[in-house]
Amino acid sequence: MNDGNAADRVIQDLRRLATAAAPGSQLPSVRALTARHQASPVTVAEAIRVLAAQGVVEARPGRGTFVAARPVLPAPPDLSWQTVALGAALPGDADMAALLALPLAGAIPLSGGYLDPDLQPAAALGAALARAARQPATWQRGPVEGREDLRAWFAQQSGTGLRAGDLVICPGGQAALSSALRALTTPGDTLLVESPTYLGALAAARAAGLRIVPVPADADGVLPDQLAAAFARTSARLFYCQPLHANPSGATLAAHRRRAVADAVREAGAFLIEDDYARDLTIDGDAPPPLAADDPDGHVIYLRSLTKSAAPGLRIAAIGARGPAGARLRAARLLDDFFVAGPLQQATLEFVTAPAWPRHLRHLRTALRARREALLTALSRHLPSLVPAAVPRGGLHLWARLPDGADDVATANAAATAGVIVFPGRPWFPAEPPAPHLRLTYAAAPPDQMDEAIRRLSHALV
Repeated sequence: MNDGNAADRVIQDLRRLATAAAPGSQLPSVRALTARHQASPVTVAEAIRVLAAQGVVEARPGRGTFVAARPVLPAPPDLSWQTVALGAALPGDADMAALLALPLAGAIPLSGGYLDPDLQPAAALGAALARAARQPATWQRGPVEGREDLRAWFAQQSGTGLRAGDLVICPGGQAALSSALRALTTPGDTLLVESPTYLGALAAARAAGLRIVPVPADADGVLPDQLAAAFARTSARLFYCQPLHANPSGATLAAHRRRAVADAVREAGAFLIEDDYARDLTIDGDAPPPLAADDPDGHVIYLRSLTKSAAPGLRIAAIGARGPAGARLRAARLLDDFFVAGPLQQATLEFVTAPAWPRHLRHLRTALRARREALLTALSRHLPSLVPAAVPRGGLHLWARLPDGADDVATANAAATAGVIVFPGRPWFPAEPPAPHLRLTYAAAPPDQMDEAIRRLSHALV
């Protein structure tokens, strides 16, 4: 008989008896429990030890096992004063918490911003980190802007013309974005964003005290004429943009719009934060070059993270710009963190410069294509009205438009009850959404679960 199962039975039995009895009551002896559960005395003794550590029972040597005295809980403290001291909460905090929440057991996740563990190169990362941790030099203080060799790798990979000296290493893209907003703005300034846009960017902007103004976007990215009009109307000096596989819509800025967007930014004397989070997540064809690749005058602030394409725990990103803007970014990062942990930088450099990195990217491209197609097939079978008109060529998500009048938040809640986790579209819009949407992530669940996930979603939409 399995000792682990026997121990669980003894624990459950003793817990039930202790709950029903008064404190100080004697519980069955080790001998009685051994006979009742056909368990060894050692197993029973271990079960008693576990419950004693939890304060459920009390073992008295030579006398037996007794129900422990139940602690008298103090009255809860009055923390209501904090409401006055803190003032109003920032909008969007609950949305970010919901976005990062772990799915309930048994639910199929079609939400989240990270790869399914099966797609993460955990073994290669673990081996690289173990080797880095054994090198004493990695534990010493390094350059505040990050290792030069790692910055040089980011500079070479970006194809933007930025040099290692223009970049600073950050603990993830969110930290880089938060620092950039605070370095380049002051509270009350205006930030232009695509609509819809990345939820984390909206949260960071609100935390920085910025006024957020949405600029319409479609399947080809932000509308250049609307961007120019927004600059003229607001006198904004900063535009946040995801030109490649934008989150949540999956849109890629079309080739015929790239020059017009750059012209609008330049004519406004403004900066564009290019969040290139999905550079390694292209599924079909080749990714276009970053906007920063055609930016000789330093209008583009370039951000690239490895977290989305590797693993949530690989909190490594680089952000940079030419000229005084780059200097301000480096100064802001110094104040925020001093520097990123040396072992993590060393492990990252070892991983991305080894054959394991391109091998991982090839596998990832194939796997994401299979998952995207499985999700599209499931939608075609169960919810054909939700199949996007334009299928993104990369990224992690599909942006599904719900029927007019549908409540996306209520739909997401009903879907969770049905056992599938999706995310409503409303929080991704800085203003009123023009239509209800769901963001459906195909990277967080295996292909063989997609049909069941959409079948469950279809019940939530009835």
